[in-house]
Amino acid sequence: MIPHASNWWDWLQQVIRETSDLVCAYKPTLGFYEVLGIEGFQLLFQVLAAIPKDIPVILDAKHGDLNTSTIFARTIFEQWQVDAVILSPYAGQDHVAPFLVYPDKGVFILAHTSNPGAIALQGYPTSDSPFYLQVVREAKNWGSVEQLFLEVGTSDPDVLRKIREIAPERMILMRSIWGEGDRIEQFLTAGLNKNGEGLLFPVPQDLLLQDNLAENIRVIKEEVNRARSQAIQTNSSCDLWISDVCFLNKHPHQDLILQLYDIECLLFGDYVQASGATFSYYIDLRRIISNPQIFHQVLNSYAEILKTLTFDRIAGIPYGSLPTATGLSLMLHRPMIYPRKEIKAHGTRRVIEGNFNPGEKVVIVDDILISGKSAMEGADKIKSVGLNVEDIVVFIDHEEGVKDKLQNNGYRSYSVLTISEITETLYEAGRINEEQFHCLVKK
Repeated sequence: MIPHASNWWDWLQQVIRETSDLVCAYKPTLGFYEVLGIEGFQLLFQVLAAIPKDIPVILDAKHGDLNTSTIFARTIFEQWQVDAVILSPYAGQDHVAPFLVYPDKGVFILAHTSNPGAIALQGYPTSDSPFYLQVVREAKNWGSVEQLFLEVGTSDPDVLRKIREIAPERMILMRSIWGEGDRIEQFLTAGLNKNGEGLLFPVPQDLLLQDNLAENIRVIKEEVNRARSQAIQTNSSCDLWISDVCFLNKHPHQDLILQLYDIECLLFGDYVQASGATFSYYIDLRRIISNPQIFHQVLNSYAEILKTLTFDRIAGIPYGSLPTATGLSLMLHRPMIYPRKEIKAHGTRRVIEGNFNPGEKVVIVDDILISGKSAMEGADKIKSVGLNVEDIVVFIDHEEGVKDKLQNNGYRSYSVLTISEITETLYEAGRINEEQFHCLVKK
């Protein structure tokens, strides 16, 4: 017999109270509440309301129905206000796309389960080329690294290692790792990315029923952190990139383009953008901050343009270009400011952070021009406090007339690279095939 929902509430409240300062997310399983009927959904809403607002909620829905994906995404993200959802991958990208049109929400794709009955499916056709790895390869093309993640249930560290090799940039939510004795370090060694990050570990379910829950979780965290330190030490290395191609007509930023591709800052496939549009590529410049040698090259390429302009201060557009603007400020010895993405309801409530004097000239630094919207919104905020903006400098221009649009709005724009230059260089280098080239090159 299933217990009444009211019998769970006191216990769930206690769990939240004892763990809220110890965990990075909560993951309620939708099915547990569904079996309780209407009272179960009421209980779920109580739980969601009780979770502190600064802690993300991952709804473990395992949703897989294409016909209800749009309305389900709207319900959980707009009404229930959860932060992420776990989906089944078998309906493909069409099923996932409605969830990815919410740019501030996340999607976890079930890539592997530890259930023994699943071996016949996810291990097919061979152990060298199992279906679950194909799921990972395809899922990488469905969404950006900021939005699309993986859930992996396994008691075999080698499964995790294979997934990490294919998806080095993705966050992985682990399942079924406890009860494996002293193998936590093996899972961490197999699953952590090059920065010693990229894994979410669950609190063991049986621990939730024990006394002294908070203290037990602290012990688990210390154990994981010790094993993580050892795994990072084991995996530590220094990467040296060397060009493997030779061009007759070398692009001045050829090596930089190839390096950005090789560290997966430039991804090719069908990617849903924040606007809901689907592009044949995705550019993720946030990864460069973890590669100092490449980051330095990027800063130098920006600086070549900035040195030809006249300005008093540099402004970065949150959040992607803030590290770049900071680096350029230090490199060029120019003060930096930035417009807030959201205006605080407390403190100074400033629109622009940093010191400045009205009438000064500000150059805006952004990462990529797609529509020009973010750069112009930032410029509007900067001008609203009496500063002047004439120039906008970006790393990559999506082209398709965006610079003309900015010029019509009173801004001169400059870019280090265009998507056409990137595409042509990658094609000549053999990094992308002819089909990708003709799909991407600007006419």
